[in-house]
Amino acid sequence: MNGTLQSVLYLIAAVAFIVGLKRLTSPATARNGNRLAALGMLVAVITTLLGSGVVSLTGIFAGIVVGSAIGVFAARRIAMTDMPQLVAAFNGFGGGASAFVAATEFIRDPGALDTRISIALSVLIGSITMTGSFVAFAKLQGLVSGNPISFKGQKLFDGFIALAILVLAVLLVTSPTSLIFWVLTLLSLVIGVTRILPIGGADMPVVIAFLNAASGLAAAAAGFVIGSAVLIISGALVGASGLILTSIMVKAMNRTLIRVLAGGFGGTSGPQAETGQLPVKRATADDVAITLAYARSVIVVPGYGLAVAQAQHVMKDLADALKARNVEVRFAIHPVAGRMPGHMNVLLAEADVPYDQLYDLETINRDFSRTDVALVVGANDVVNPTAREDTASPIYGMPILDVDAATTCVVIKRSLSPGFAGIDNPLFYMEGTLMMFEDARKALSDLVTAVNNV
Repeated sequence: MNGTLQSVLYLIAAVAFIVGLKRLTSPATARNGNRLAALGMLVAVITTLLGSGVVSLTGIFAGIVVGSAIGVFAARRIAMTDMPQLVAAFNGFGGGASAFVAATEFIRDPGALDTRISIALSVLIGSITMTGSFVAFAKLQGLVSGNPISFKGQKLFDGFIALAILVLAVLLVTSPTSLIFWVLTLLSLVIGVTRILPIGGADMPVVIAFLNAASGLAAAAAGFVIGSAVLIISGALVGASGLILTSIMVKAMNRTLIRVLAGGFGGTSGPQAETGQLPVKRATADDVAITLAYARSVIVVPGYGLAVAQAQHVMKDLADALKARNVEVRFAIHPVAGRMPGHMNVLLAEADVPYDQLYDLETINRDFSRTDVALVVGANDVVNPTAREDTASPIYGMPILDVDAATTCVVIKRSLSPGFAGIDNPLFYMEGTLMMFEDARKALSDLVTAVNNV
């Protein structure tokens, strides 16, 4: 393949990346944007392989077939609730691939000063991203406790490793040796583990976004190592978009990235608030159905419990049943609802909920005071009034959905157990709150039947 054709194909791939990323900004165009970006990557990979002469056309075709089969299998078998784990794994593999590219080039030839800087950055960021992402995967999958895990003196230990990594990175650039390279790689792998373990489940959405950005930065650095413009462009796009998303996420939690990475906050379990410890208003499906059927406006707040129960399609059925009675139904999406950025948007899109019915926190929050019913399905921390009122709370200052301002708030939840932040929610005990203690899928199915019978 001649250089001119290769450059043109790389340009086409880069344009596909940029346009595809732009189309990801809207749910209405996101699917096409994803396909366009994937097509761009296919063009870039095939162009690179043919241009280098490393693999024949037969080998490329075989790789496409095998990779496509794995992708289709994963897409069909992995549940929506496991998407955060899949994203974490993708981040890990991306970071690891960049580190391997840097290692290969270092073994072949450390190169000039600028190449050694790129190698140091690629192996450092890539190694941290790889182990950190797989720890995040293990936490989300339940293989490791979602609670913060640390040991005495860990911050001092991590600080020592970080300092050693900085010194070794400088030495690798100025006086490269195999020993320095491999020790740097090893310490980078270690700190990826020790920095993610102390981070609790409440902060996992931020961690996933940050590691996604890190994988992109590692790829961009690897692009400089091997002189690949298309890898630099794609890595920079992933890194920049990931950092922007991370910024949005930490603002949505009223936290800083430094505080998140410092760890020690939130977990998947905590001191349980037993049912009946404080008085609550229990409600049956018939009670709630009457409240919903005769409302003028209903705002639904989906949370991770909706995803766990795989109840998004039943939720759509309930919304349709209410609309048939001329009830206005809208969905309020909190930026950190679920276990990864955009989790609830993807979940509802899968159930064909119209995009124009999804509203973000800033747009919908002022409407709760004019709403008859706020229906909370499996959400907890993102509707906890403690964030507004208790200055001593670990979530104080986090923007929440003001569901308690609605005339009636209905909460569908299996128990009174706390959410990822590990704290109780006073919303459950308020005068205007009705509690349905049930699995989201069964509760919503019962509500569909009951609403149709009202």
